[in-house]
Amino acid sequence: MTVIVGLVHDGRVHLGGDSAGVSGLRITVRRDPKIFRNGPYAMGFTTSFRMGQLLHHAFKAPKPKGDLDRFMTTVFVDRLRKCLTDGGWARKDSEQEQAGTFLVGIQGRLFTVHDDYQIAEPADGYAAVGCGDEFALGALHATAGLGLAPRKRLALALAAAGHHSAGVSAPFSYVTARKRPT
Repeated sequence: MTVIVGLVHDGRVHLGGDSAGVSGLRITVRRDPKIFRNGPYAMGFTTSFRMGQLLHHAFKAPKPKGDLDRFMTTVFVDRLRKCLTDGGWARKDSEQEQAGTFLVGIQGRLFTVHDDYQIAEPADGYAAVGCGDEFALGALHATAGLGLAPRKRLALALAAAGHHSAGVSAPFSYVTARKRPT
């Protein structure tokens, strides 16, 4: 039901996303973005437009402090859980909280936030989420080392996912996070 792609290049995180809203066999091209900036973060979501709306408009993104791994898995996730719970999106199943999946770029690093609030950082420097993720990952892998500009790599990954996945649709949009502090 979507594809969000991200990559790290020269100390910046670049994201790209599609515009499909999918329900069963129905697809609607949406104007509201799946990728955006929230404070110093670049974010791109899958799973639910409601979750994305909360991330974009209600989430008070905390400013990173100290060790970024520790910060993301504690302070960031705690603030995220509260936002999604207060917004009526977070779910509980067998006493375990669940949300949705999205990419986050901050300080030149790319993270995937999974539906169990696990934070993952890809060793390859790129990631994709959504139903078109495997096609996009293949394109990102195939273009690594070719010297292409980040936007071109993202565009190729989005095009591959759009060509092969019924849940992905143009137009595609792009956002870049601020450069990593030096």
